[in-house]
Amino acid sequence: MADILYVVVPCYKEEEVLPETSKRLCAKLEGMIGAGKISPASRILFVNDGSTDQTWEVITALQSKNSLFAGVNLSRNRGHQNALLAGLMVAKDKADVAISMDADLQDDIDAVDEMLEQFNQGFDIVYGVRSGRKKDSRFKRFTAEGFYKLMRTMGVDIVFNHADYRLMSKRALEGLAEFKEVNLFLRGIVPMIGYPAATVLYERTERFAGETKYPLKKMLAFAFEGITSLTIRPIRMISVVGLLSFFVSVAMLIYFIVDYALGGTTAGWASTVVSIWAIGGLQLLAIGVVGEYIGKIYLEVKGRPRYIIEQILLDDGGQGESSHIR
Repeated sequence: MADILYVVVPCYKEEEVLPETSKRLCAKLEGMIGAGKISPASRILFVNDGSTDQTWEVITALQSKNSLFAGVNLSRNRGHQNALLAGLMVAKDKADVAISMDADLQDDIDAVDEMLEQFNQGFDIVYGVRSGRKKDSRFKRFTAEGFYKLMRTMGVDIVFNHADYRLMSKRALEGLAEFKEVNLFLRGIVPMIGYPAATVLYERTERFAGETKYPLKKMLAFAFEGITSLTIRPIRMISVVGLLSFFVSVAMLIYFIVDYALGGTTAGWASTVVSIWAIGGLQLLAIGVVGEYIGKIYLEVKGRPRYIIEQILLDDGGQGESSHIR
């Protein structure tokens, strides 16, 4: 019996691209269903992340015309990672395997076939990895590759050039559900699950329509979120910097004592002012990093829901619409 596949697509202000995205995904899944590769119960699950445009209305219209489409509407905007998790958790209860991808059509839909082949060979997780960045600008390539290198340097286990285009088996989804943290960085969490994993290379294309949801400012914030959510290395680095500063101060003290004994004159205000500013800056940086971790602990301890699902549109043999809170 063919496996049930759910394609999970988080959406935020995607009314311009959804008609084309739904058209291509529908053709893809209908072809796979016709070939017997996946079950007719498979679905394309769009997750509306509190969009302020007509995204949810477009999803509702699609679902009303074709039961192959399904929709999840979050009560408010919770961010890409939470929206993606919401869709995956809905898919966990319905599907044998789920594939997540963005709505902008930059991910190669045809890579789905190879992902399913890897799944059928026994891999629970299959990462979609970009084969190259030749179409990116020099600045985009530099910042994107720098992002992955920075994450690895900081101790985050992350797949290079992999975003959130991945396949996960039902077993892997159940493993993901065991992670309860509020501060989500799925690119770092999924490798922690530990089940057999493989990669599929694909060529990423230009965005079909609309604007990118990850400009440089947001990418930097995303990187910082991932680092502080998954590793304590920045705090350890503060300790190292503090220790080095102590040794430098001891060396400077010895230097001034020797210089004074030899009848030299002590350097004036420049070195004093520079030292004060340097130490003050390091202290403020250290306080900021520690404060970031304390803030994350604060959010985790509160245990607030990561998302609230207002409505689910899903035709799976009579269940119809329902509401859930998570």
